[in-house]
Amino acid sequence: MAKSRTFTMIKPDAVENGHVGAILEKISASGFKIVAMKMTQMSKTDAENFYAIHNERPFFSELVTFMTRGPIVAAILEKENAVSDFRTLIGATNPSDAADGTIRKLFATSLGENAVHGSDSDENALIESVFHFSGREIF
Repeated sequence: MAKSRTFTMIKPDAVENGHVGAILEKISASGFKIVAMKMTQMSKTDAENFYAIHNERPFFSELVTFMTRGPIVAAILEKENAVSDFRTLIGATNPSDAADGTIRKLFATSLGENAVHGSDSDENALIESVFHFSGREIF
């Protein structure tokens, strides 16, 4: 099967708690190749646009505030079945429901502060990747 790509963000809570290195190690040890990566901070407009699909949800304002409170690490990952395999690696959105050994079980503190984002489809992986990276930043 051909390699595919997915997008991830290490969220502000995991950056603040010093988990960037450990999370990147788990990603690498699981066979993902990092083809783009940077530390950045989302503006309010960036976060509102990135999470626009949730703008009618009651948690939208809280999500935007959380995602803009500190830096994130954005990355594009490559592997066979990248989206599916990465979703398995990160675990359930709620860390109390996540399987043992998953990134969220190990590093997330709550449903709202769940350490990492992972694309939910190949289409969204592409949209999210180009939101954060220009073509010259992807290898």
